Amino acid sequence: MDAPMQHAALDALAAHFEGMPPVAGMQPQILDWQHGHLRLRAPLAANINDKGCAFGGSLASLMTIACWGLVALELEAAGLHADVFVADSRVRYLKPVFEDIVVEAEYDDAVEHAALAATLRAQGRAGIRLQARTRLADGAVAATFVGRYVAIAHA
Repeated sequence: MDAPMQHAALDALAAHFEGMPPVAGMQPQILDWQHGHLRLRAPLAANINDKGCAFGGSLASLMTIACWGLVALELEAAGLHADVFVADSRVRYLKPVFEDIVVEAEYDDAVEHAALAATLRAQGRAGIRLQARTRLADGAVAATFVGRYVAIAHA
């Protein structure tokens, strides 16, 4: 994907996030998208809990939408239009986050990733596993997420 198309895809994803009030309230910003990875940041101030650290629900939600966004971006880049849904997920909280939240999403299985577009084209629907991590500024992992997503082609 050339740079102008990538920029347009990221703008569309940001607008999609803004269009969902619960997501917009977390104030996610897209940091980077390349080679099957998507990174988001959200300010602690918009996601703070009563203990002064990031709300666990915000961590789970940001990891969920990062994975969702990665699938949506890559299908769009392949010229496919589909609705993407999270089917199931598991979150582990490892450390509190007392700083802006940074989330990294990537595919859990390279074979599934390679087959995603072809499966969607052939069957009209495809499933894929992804994983995400909430990273601290020192590189430590504060939370992990594993999820299964389903893409259903537009008719």
